[in-house]
Amino acid sequence: MTARQQRERLEREARHLAPGASEEAAVGRRVFAEGRGPVLTDLDGNQYLDFAAGTLTQSLGHGHPEVVAALTEQARRLWNVHDSATPDRAALLELLAGLLPERLDTYALFSTGAEVVEAALRVVQATAAPGRNRIGALRGGFHGKTTGARMLVHWDVGHQSFAGNSILGYSAYCYRCPLELTYPSCGLRCASLVRKHIADKPNVSALVFEPVLGAAGVVVPPPGYWEQITEACRSNGVLLVADEVLTGGGRTGTFLASEQFGVEPDLVALSKGLASGFPFAVLAGRADLMHHPAASGAGAYASTYAGNPLGIAAARATLEVIERDRLIERVRVLGELLHERLHALPARFENLGDVRGLGLLYGLEFVTDRASRTPAPHLARAVYSTALDLGLRVALGGHILRLAPPFTIDEPLLDEGVGLLEQALERVLS
Repeated sequence: MTARQQRERLEREARHLAPGASEEAAVGRRVFAEGRGPVLTDLDGNQYLDFAAGTLTQSLGHGHPEVVAALTEQARRLWNVHDSATPDRAALLELLAGLLPERLDTYALFSTGAEVVEAALRVVQATAAPGRNRIGALRGGFHGKTTGARMLVHWDVGHQSFAGNSILGYSAYCYRCPLELTYPSCGLRCASLVRKHIADKPNVSALVFEPVLGAAGVVVPPPGYWEQITEACRSNGVLLVADEVLTGGGRTGTFLASEQFGVEPDLVALSKGLASGFPFAVLAGRADLMHHPAASGAGAYASTYAGNPLGIAAARATLEVIERDRLIERVRVLGELLHERLHALPARFENLGDVRGLGLLYGLEFVTDRASRTPAPHLARAVYSTALDLGLRVALGGHILRLAPPFTIDEPLLDEGVGLLEQALERVLS
């Protein structure tokens, strides 16, 4: 139950706040007042293990002391000078160069995930050869809410159509195969269709993709999917643009999720966990693309808050801790423990249709029954609310719950959080 102070605060803000909040905020109805490490505290003093890590942003947990110190020190000195150089910018760029694949050696700094995706689209459009006027994307992908990002996945709003110039291919969503086939006997027909309609087309300039679908429910493709597609794209000169806004920075057990699938992208969009939830984003790319005269004119990579000194300070501190403390290795270790615990759950709960993930990123899919696999958003909401009442926060979206604990969580707290999730499942599904 939401306690008195929180109810009063929610009623006050409801008089003026526009509706349209996230599903988890609308269902959870909590007023979070403080965060320390993996723990959140609400306005009435109740505590929660945060297995949503903010909005899958808090790689180092809440209020990491080194990030706080870097932000505090920078706030005393300088906040915004547009995109002029500041003392720490070179160090951040060098740090990124050491963490990213060698071919991605040039960076543009932005403030949000959607903004950096739009920047990637501008680079693609500016450098495309004549006739390559189409862009490929994957069904079920999510790249932001701005117009260009919506157009990629044909996301209409109201009566307005935003199909744009993109061609959609099939994601490897094996649990709900859109082609009604079964892996591996399917022969990865989804990948062959992406090759046919996108990678092999002479009028396609790029394929924009999430290596692991995030908002769609942590959809992890099987072996062979990306190998087929990337080989075809390379052979035909189609650029690979990886949207790693959610997965980049170590969340899946490698700095880029693309690395786990053998994908060598030409451009990568990064944000979320890169700066511990502080608004910051990076477009990483090949030098020949980023320096191309058509893509690098005055103002091409500038915006009001892009690369501001506070964001640079937060990103530098976050990435230094990740590198120094070898936290990506830690993600792999904790990810194995999480995998073992979570994959044992469907055998106990009939309505838990599928569990999938990589590293410290997992999705739980709820269904009305195993035979029909009908999505059950009411069950996901009930488990989410029950877990919150027990002291565990996860991420809710439709019939999916996502888990993304901070990299710094210790094994006992990881175990405790999964235990709370099990209790919630037992109360709702048993």
